Amino acid sequence: MSQLKLRIQDATRAAMKARDKPRVAALRLINADIKRVEVDERKELNDREVVAVLTRMLKQRNDSLTQYRDAGRDDLADVEQFEIDVIGTFMPEPLGDAEIDALIDAAVEAVGATSMRDMGKVMARLRGEVQGRANMGELSARVKAKLN
Repeated sequence: MSQLKLRIQDATRAAMKARDKPRVAALRLINADIKRVEVDERKELNDREVVAVLTRMLKQRNDSLTQYRDAGRDDLADVEQFEIDVIGTFMPEPLGDAEIDALIDAAVEAVGATSMRDMGKVMARLRGEVQGRANMGELSARVKAKLN
């Protein structure tokens, strides 16, 4: 079983014992989404796949947060922000700028990228290494700048 899944389940049990209803609700959402993916794919997820699920959940909640704030629904935005914070506690440590630059340089060299046509190869190589640890949009912009 994935170590990350075990941490999430342990946190759920601890929140239940502490009678922290909002945290229990957020953790149950995480567990349910992981379980849904496992049932759909008929396999047990490893840590990398769990991080991918958490990343998708964060993206969805950030989109909702923006929409709720724009609509003036601060009550719903606060719930989304709380869920973002809970999900964020299980995400891997984010990469620093120097680490990202080093990974980009290594990926460009590894695939022999020389122009923008090779961007897909570079991004494919980086995706697995930075999943959940860096913003893919920012990473894409950095790779584009490097290849230009």
